[in-house]
Amino acid sequence: MQVPKLNKILVTGAQGQLGTVLANLQTQAQALGMQLLLANKNTLDICQAQQITNYLDAHDIAAVINTAAYTQVDQAEANVDLAWQLNAEAPALLAQACQQRHIRLLHLSTDYVFDGSKAQPWSEKDPTEPLNVYGQSKLAGEHAVLAAQPNALIVRSSWLFSQFGNNFLKTMLQLAQHHDTLRIVSDQIGGPTYSPHLAQALLIMLQQSLSPNGLPSGVYHFSGQPYTSWFGFAQEIFLHAQHAGMVSKIPQLLPITSADYHSAGLRPKNSCLSQTKLDLAIGKQENDWRLGLNDSLQIRGSPCFN
Repeated sequence: MQVPKLNKILVTGAQGQLGTVLANLQTQAQALGMQLLLANKNTLDICQAQQITNYLDAHDIAAVINTAAYTQVDQAEANVDLAWQLNAEAPALLAQACQQRHIRLLHLSTDYVFDGSKAQPWSEKDPTEPLNVYGQSKLAGEHAVLAAQPNALIVRSSWLFSQFGNNFLKTMLQLAQHHDTLRIVSDQIGGPTYSPHLAQALLIMLQQSLSPNGLPSGVYHFSGQPYTSWFGFAQEIFLHAQHAGMVSKIPQLLPITSADYHSAGLRPKNSCLSQTKLDLAIGKQENDWRLGLNDSLQIRGSPCFN
């Protein structure tokens, strides 16, 4: 019996949090008819057009998930050129090369393309007005990708966390080792997103996009539920960590305002993303971030414990 051929999916930024999570979903990808090829900055520099061309031509790629990005929000204010290169110029090169080869591109973006002024969750049709260099560079990347490949998929997400990479969950646990009191912003709200939940949704999106009459192109939102503040997120982190036996004592958490939190890059007050469009397109996917906390903390060998 002949084994069906798997569609080869290139994952860029494989050294990052989302790329690492996707690498752990190879079995799930194969069940959906896909094989993930993982490329980090050492094996594929997406800032170099020739490297992109060489890689795509050598591997018979069916689609690309671009998770590579400059994500350090505050440092981006000083490293403008680097943020712009990685978040805007490199995705443009990738989209151009994909378009020339009829390869579908799925590009990751962020809630920080919005200014946070709206009272309700943001839809894909809402006007964008980023407050910081990171958000501005990511928005430029969205525009560049869709200009080069009109049938590309853009997925905006928010507040990613897992046991991998650098994120709020791991920062809280590390700070708690050395501080009895933590000051946490309470007037910024959003949807913490468990990276494996996002990764699984991305695989479903790609599976459908590669089928006849598949997923329509354009911008989609995927965000964890329920919405909460950074302060509320921190409270849940320590409650789950204590239940998992990771901390013997929960630090005192003090709510502060954005004005009290001195950072180089401004953050939107409302980062809540409406996921209705994606739910209608691919069906409701798991996105309860509290389940993600359980998953992240339950394994004693997890990087969260280091």
